[in-house]
Amino acid sequence: MPLVFEEVHAAPDKKKVNEEYFVLANTSASAISTAGLQVIVSRPGKRGSVMGQIDPGFVLQPGERILILSGIPGKQSQGQPPVREGMRTYHLFQREGLLRGHGSTLRFAMNQVDLARVTYDKNAPNGVAKPEG
Repeated sequence: MPLVFEEVHAAPDKKKVNEEYFVLANTSASAISTAGLQVIVSRPGKRGSVMGQIDPGFVLQPGERILILSGIPGKQSQGQPPVREGMRTYHLFQREGLLRGHGSTLRFAMNQVDLARVTYDKNAPNGVAKPEG
């Protein structure tokens, strides 16, 4: 997949949605638009639920990384969002966190085809579970 989740961070408190974030990278040789991608979340052994759609989305240039936050910008009750030097930020405007604990899978898909997929591992340093197989 050309889009790769490099880092996953669950919020320490489920009410602090702005503290849940993901670092997404474009590993391809061309720019990729995320407009219209579905955000799908699943628990281990369960079907995924569509949590929303990325709209208006963003374009990632080759080699570029972006910080994706689950919450709503400026909503102080959702916690203080992180900032990464030299990295753009995109908010998903979710009212609750996407990660449902260890083993949760987050997918960005278009027409049921995954463009990015990650499974959360609370014990991994970057929160990303090693691929199966």
